[in-house]
Order: sequence, then C-alpha cells, then structure tokens
Amino acid sequence: MQPASQSPWRHLPNAVSLLRIVLIAPIAWQLLQRCWIPALCLIAVAGASDGLDGFLARHYGWRSRLGGMLDASADKLLLVTCFVLLAWLDITPLWLAWVVCGRDLMIAAGALLWRLLVGPIQPQPSMLSKVCTVMQILYLLDVLFLQAGWLSLPSPPLGWAVAVLCGASWLDYAVRWSVRARLARRLR
Repeated sequence: MQPASQSPWRHLPNAVSLLRIVLIAPIAWQLLQRCWIPALCLIAVAGASDGLDGFLARHYGWRSRLGGMLDASADKLLLVTCFVLLAWLDITPLWLAWVVCGRDLMIAAGALLWRLLVGPIQPQPSMLSKVCTVMQILYLLDVLFLQAGWLSLPSPPLGWAVAVLCGASWLDYAVRWSVRARLARRLR
C-alpha cells in the first residue's frame, strides 16, 4: 500500500481549489446578468468544494504548501468578487464590501511583508478565519435567496456578523503573525 504522500489522488484537494477559482468567472457573469438562481447554485458548489478540499487534505494527509495557498486564494478571490459585484449592483451595502475587501487586502499585505522580511510563508488559517469565511458564504447565500425571491426579508444581522468577524479575524492575524515575526527575527 502506498503512503498518502505517494497516492495518485494526493493532488485532488488542489484540483478542487482550482475548480473554485475557475467558478469565479461564471459566478461573476451570473451576478452581472442578475441570474440569481444559477449564481446561487454556483456559489453553493464553490462553498461545498471549500469544505471538500479541506476534508480531503486533512483526512488523507494530502496537505501541501501549494494547496494552502490555492485554497486561501480561491476563498479570497471568490468572496471579494461576489461582495464587490453585489455592492456595485447596489444589492449589498458598499461599506460591507469595503470591510471584506479591506480584511483580505490587509492579510495579503501582511503575507507579502512576511515573505519580504522573514521568509517563506506557510498559510495557517485560524478557526476564527474559517468561521469568518463560512459566515461570508452564508451571507452571500442569504442575499441570493432574497434576490431569487426565496426569502421575503433581508437579514441585516448577518451583514453585521460578517463585519464583526472580518474585523476580529484581521486583528487575530495581525497579532499572531506579528508575534511570530518577532520570534523569527530574534532567532536569526
């Protein structure tokens, strides 16, 4: 029997993350065309694939540095695209799109600084970050259910929950990675 690291299936989580990146263009197109049900279905598939690639990587030991970066990039690209387009279509509040984009921009800037000042980075999302991502996906699904006519009332508390979680997640990243950077620099 082959070890997990030699399995021909070991790249499956990366393929699932790449699928999520590929889905961004049709999702964006459906949103721009105001085709809510197809957009809703594609976002649901993307959200489910996010859980699937993580499960496969953890359960079978198919984790990789590339996989961590693909997964994070897929999440950020998908969520930022959706929030920006829905704000542009005047469906979600512009301030919420700024909060979501600002968090991801600050995390990306921090990763770039880490790479430049400390060295290679190994993506390690916190539980808070994962909860934030799930809440953003739930918010998007809620908005699209509303647009599709499957809900009669919007859910503003979900938007506020997304905003609070984005702020808390960004602060968590800033503190944890600042401490790690100081320790790494001391060890040099």
